[in-house]
Amino acid sequence: MSNEVEIGRGKRGRRAYSLDDIALVPSRRTRDPEDVNVGWQIDAYHVDIPIMAAPMDSVMSPATAIEFGKLGGIGVLDLDGLWTRYEDPEPLLEEIAALRDEDSIARLQQIYSEPIKSELITARLQEIRESGVVVAGKLSPQRTQQYWRTVVEAGVDLFVIRGTTVSAEHVSSRREPLNLKRFIYELDVPVIVGGVSTDTAALHLMRTGAAGVLVGFGGGAAHATRRSLGVHAPMATAIADVAAARRDYMDESGGRYVHVIADGGVGRSGDLTRAIACGADAVMLGAALARAEEAPGKGWHWGSEATNPELPRGHRAGVGTVGTMREILYGPSARADGSLNFVGALKRTMASTGFSEVKDLQRVEVVVSPYQPS
Repeated sequence: MSNEVEIGRGKRGRRAYSLDDIALVPSRRTRDPEDVNVGWQIDAYHVDIPIMAAPMDSVMSPATAIEFGKLGGIGVLDLDGLWTRYEDPEPLLEEIAALRDEDSIARLQQIYSEPIKSELITARLQEIRESGVVVAGKLSPQRTQQYWRTVVEAGVDLFVIRGTTVSAEHVSSRREPLNLKRFIYELDVPVIVGGVSTDTAALHLMRTGAAGVLVGFGGGAAHATRRSLGVHAPMATAIADVAAARRDYMDESGGRYVHVIADGGVGRSGDLTRAIACGADAVMLGAALARAEEAPGKGWHWGSEATNPELPRGHRAGVGTVGTMREILYGPSARADGSLNFVGALKRTMASTGFSEVKDLQRVEVVVSPYQPS
C-alpha cells in the first residue's frame, strides 16, 4: 500500500512522520523498571546507556566528554571545533554566550576561521584517553582526509565522520572525494558515519564497512536546513527506513549488524524511546545536553552549520539550563517536560511495554498519533 499523496498534478510525495507524530502502545506484559537492561555494545565497547553526546562545541569539551563517559555514555568531541583550534577556548565560549542574536552568526564565522592544529587534536584525545572512558572523536567528511592519521595515532576508540548529509558516492569536480569504502577498510578502528535519511543512502554506507550509521541531519534544535535549503528528514520515517536497510544488509552480508543511531530531533526523553521504537539502537543527544549546567555553551546551542563561511544553515539557539548532566540522564526530575531523567524514562517505557532489553523495544507496537501540545 502506498502512502504517497498528490501535491499537485505533476508531483507526488511520500507521507513522512516526525517522532512527535508517533506513540508507543503498552502491551499486556509489564515489568519492574529495575529489571530492565539499558546497556549498549558497539564493536568492542560496552557502555551503560545507549546514548552518545553530540560532537558540538555547545555540548562537548574534553571535560564534559570525560564526565559523560563516566556517567555511562559515549561523549564525542568535535575535532573540527574550538578545542582543536585554540589552546584555551573558554574566553571565546563566554563571548559566544554573551553575543546579541543579530551578531552571533558573523562572529561565529570569524571565530571558526582559525585553522585546526594537529597537536591540539592529539592533546585533547589523549586527555580523554587518560580518564579511562571510551574515546570518540568526530571529523567532517571534508577534513577526514587531512587529519584522520592524527586522530588514529592519538588513540581514538570510535571514529565518527559526521556531516549534514554524508554519502558513499560524493561527486566533486574540485577535489578527490573521500573514498569511504577504502578508508574504512584500511582503518583499524570502528567508524560511525552519517547523516543519512533514506534506506538507499544508508545501505551504501553500510556496505563501506561502517560500524554505525547516524540517521538525520544532527543539530536539530540549532538547524535551519529546512528554511535555507528546503531539505528536511522527518525522523520517525528516516529511522524506520534506515532500520529496514540494516535488515536488508544483514541478509546481504551474511549477518553483519550495523548500529543505527538517531542523530537530531531527540530533544526530550520521549523522543529517545520513540527513536528506539522506530529501529534505532542508540541516540545522539545535542540540545538535551546543551541544557546541562556543565555544558560549554552556557545555555546556548549551535552546530558547525552555523559557522559555515558561505551559507550558514544553522543558528545559535537559546536552550536554557535545566540541571546537571547527571540529572538530565538519571534524574531526579521535578519537571514533567521530558528534559530530565532520560534513562529513567527509557526504563519506565521498557517496563510498561514489557521489554527487558533495549534492542527488543524496536519490536513495540506504535501508532500514528500526531501530538497536540496543550
